[in-house]
Amino acid sequence: MHPASAHPLRILWTMPYLPWPITSGGKSRQYNLLRRMAERGHRITLLVQSKTPVDEETRARLAPLVERLIVLPRRALRHPQTLWHAALSPWPLLTTVNGHAPALAARFDELLSEGNWDVVQIEHSYSFQPFESALVRHRQPFVLCEHNVESQLGAATYGKWPALLRPLARYDQWRARRWERRVLSQAGVVAAVTEADALAMERISGGRPVGVVANGVDTRAFARVTPAVGGGKVLFVGNYEYAPNLDAVEWALAEIFPRLWLQRPDTRFIVCGHALPGAWPRRFTDARIEWRGYVPDLTEVQAEAAAFLAPLRTGGGSKLKVLEALAAGLPLVSTPEGVSGLGVVDGVHARLGCTPEGLVETLAAVLGRPDHARALGEAGRSHVEARFDWCATVAELESLYEHLLTSHLRGAWRQTGLPTDEEVV
Repeated sequence: MHPASAHPLRILWTMPYLPWPITSGGKSRQYNLLRRMAERGHRITLLVQSKTPVDEETRARLAPLVERLIVLPRRALRHPQTLWHAALSPWPLLTTVNGHAPALAARFDELLSEGNWDVVQIEHSYSFQPFESALVRHRQPFVLCEHNVESQLGAATYGKWPALLRPLARYDQWRARRWERRVLSQAGVVAAVTEADALAMERISGGRPVGVVANGVDTRAFARVTPAVGGGKVLFVGNYEYAPNLDAVEWALAEIFPRLWLQRPDTRFIVCGHALPGAWPRRFTDARIEWRGYVPDLTEVQAEAAAFLAPLRTGGGSKLKVLEALAAGLPLVSTPEGVSGLGVVDGVHARLGCTPEGLVETLAAVLGRPDHARALGEAGRSHVEARFDWCATVAELESLYEHLLTSHLRGAWRQTGLPTDEEVV
């Protein structure tokens, strides 16, 4: 239990998905932040638009963390209204999927009318559209949390589109950049996950300062894992509704493992995670691939693995699956993109490679040298424990809240015509 905050706040927090069950890095971030914020004594109303109904287990998990849980349904992806707006709206596809939600907009307006909110927090610019009018009408400052620079994810998302649809892909990326500029410029405070993303968002918003609220990990939960160093199993975990994870697995199985199997034919590849595509086992039929799908206790499968492979080529942000692997002491082999924002040093905390040949070389070295692998794993675990516990992330978020509240009070004081402290000489 963490000590309570000296100034508990009343927070209205919106999300475009339920944070439980934890099937993605974004959900892990949301759930753990909620848990730590509740421990700090903050009073949270959670407003969610979800494509799946809330079940009793989810309610039981979230009830101790929030004062109120309000869940509204999101229309189906292929709903005629979604398709209509996707084709004709000036907003990007992801925004139209989550937008045009009158019931959500009305409920949010009712909540703002209650007043007395210390902080309003919006997760993701793509979910912002239903809240915009009420925020403007109530002159309500808000925190915008961006997990990625969405307009930069196009390579993985659109790369598989047929050539005839490429002009639409370029048009949607243009819409995404324009939408991000619109949303970021309205936020009282913007929170990015990494310094690189923060700089990109500052450029998009025309210079608005952006803070960093890094991803974290429950270091205590993963400390009990003892990886099977010296064994022959390599692990990857991802949410396969997220295009960069699809690309990572397909690249690994098309380019990396066929080369690795020539050197180490007994190596097995464990593929875990939510929404595993049913076509993959039919496309990639090698018996050395273990299709596990979603696993409720990640530590059990981590303990089977000799290494974690993160062959990510796109995505931005920082990867919670990589943080969790490091926290578990798993020797990590990754692309530079896979460790973005984590301060990982090649050869100290992990082994990095950019090409299939380079990743095969580093994987073979990690699998074939248990002492080297064990040293990497221990260094990676120490690195995460020192810098990426959720307690530090909560402190960063509370610091942004303080900045928002101070700026808002200063602006309200200026409207009275009286000088602020810094204007008094």
